[in-house]
Amino acid sequence: MAENNNILQKLEGLEARFEEVGTLITDPSVIADQQRYVKLTKEYKDLDDIMKARQKYVNCLNAIKEAKDILVNESDPDLKEMARLELAENEANQPKLEEDIKIALVPKDPEDAKNVQMEIRAGTGGDEAALFAGDLFNMYKRYCEKKGWTLSVTDENEGAVGGFKEIDFAVSGDNVYGIMKYESGVHRVQRVPATESNGRMQTSAATVAVLPEAEKFEVHINEGDIKWDTFRSSGAGGQNVNKVSSGVRLRYPWKNPNTGEVEEILIECTETRDQPKNKERALSRLYTYIYDHEHQKYVDDISSRRKSLVSTGDRSAKIRTYNFPQGRVTDHRIGYTTHDLPGFLNGDIQDMIDALTVAENAEKMKEAEL
Repeated sequence: MAENNNILQKLEGLEARFEEVGTLITDPSVIADQQRYVKLTKEYKDLDDIMKARQKYVNCLNAIKEAKDILVNESDPDLKEMARLELAENEANQPKLEEDIKIALVPKDPEDAKNVQMEIRAGTGGDEAALFAGDLFNMYKRYCEKKGWTLSVTDENEGAVGGFKEIDFAVSGDNVYGIMKYESGVHRVQRVPATESNGRMQTSAATVAVLPEAEKFEVHINEGDIKWDTFRSSGAGGQNVNKVSSGVRLRYPWKNPNTGEVEEILIECTETRDQPKNKERALSRLYTYIYDHEHQKYVDDISSRRKSLVSTGDRSAKIRTYNFPQGRVTDHRIGYTTHDLPGFLNGDIQDMIDALTVAENAEKMKEAEL
């Protein structure tokens, strides 16, 4: 019962905060401050979830106590049998409710709710690596469709025989970074390439980077310093693409916080035939690029303190192997294997992501001594 009391004690302090935040978000001066209001409504929702979990847990503990009282004090056999059933059901449910509360109490990464910019780069393996990068992109595209998320390609460089040497795309939806952050790292494939005439198995790789999309107020950019120019797009899209200067290129002088030197950032966008839309998307990528670099030190500090195997976002770490002869996909961070490789590449990656989330939550709970 000591642990029960410990869990309830941790929740007691949050009740007062829940009431306080509930009052604050109705205050006109708070509503007028949009940044503060958004932050407080998010906190209110998180606390509301915890309070609902607490109520279920208290109801469960009360039902256990009541059933035990009946078994000790009542003589009616029917009443005692009902109490036995209720006791068994609630005692079985108690550990799950405790786990739900512990997970709800784990401090949430404020970046989890953000949309993302993703990059896939073909690594070692030549044409086969480009084909594999294409397979990964299609896998994420299908997963995004299943989630009801919006995916839009911002830049691409096709491989000589298909796939991509590199492809950049944005994903927007609910809690995208919190789910997709586990995909950062080196993905390795073992298979006989379509390009291999001798039937020999080859190991190739592609690198995936998942970056949280930056909000404008988080990064300070002097838009007057941006130099823009336009050019005619090339590639697929019909004759009109080549006749209209819809592609945009921006150059921006930026002081790198790690080196102190001023660098020129160059970004091109040829995603649409609409020049203003391409400009808007290039600007969004500039904000995200600077945000990612300026916050890298923070990320490094967190990762060195936590030494998390799951979500350090280390892009050099080999995180997963896709083995075609054995039809399996293995995530090396948590030792998780699925033997449905075709389904996985068709976007059925949720079970893997759930396992990674559980592993990370277990680490966080350990740190928080929950």
